[in-house]
Amino acid sequence: MSQIIETIDVDVPVSTAYNQWTQFETFPQFMDEVVSITQIDDTHNHWVVKIGPVEREFDAEITEQHPDERVAWRSIGGETAHAGVVTFHKLTDTSSRVTVQLDWEPTDALEKLGSLVGAGKHAVKKDLDNFKEFIEKAHRETGAWRGDVPR
Repeated sequence: MSQIIETIDVDVPVSTAYNQWTQFETFPQFMDEVVSITQIDDTHNHWVVKIGPVEREFDAEITEQHPDERVAWRSIGGETAHAGVVTFHKLTDTSSRVTVQLDWEPTDALEKLGSLVGAGKHAVKKDLDNFKEFIEKAHRETGAWRGDVPR
């Protein structure tokens, strides 16, 4: 099992960062390897990702969600098993910290090699840098889902 933990500070209130993160269908605007996400219902979405020349699809289930605190998920089906959590921490009234923890099981030679050389860690860091640029430029979220999903 591989694990990635990355953190970034953003110059928006914690509610703004959290609200944007609940807008899964906007992820392709700041996540390089995400082609599309389709929201199925409050706790399920369908992902299409492209890593290098390989395109994969999977469904994800939100396993826990608490406004301004955390969003946790796990994959359902697909070729790569993974789970993760994004946590949101208030630094000041106008800034917050976003932390991503991702656990995944590399399945093929390409994924195993990528894990060994830190490609996943680099990709998550880049996506967080892109998120920071995206949310700070807009300085407001594109939408919000404030529902609570108990563990």
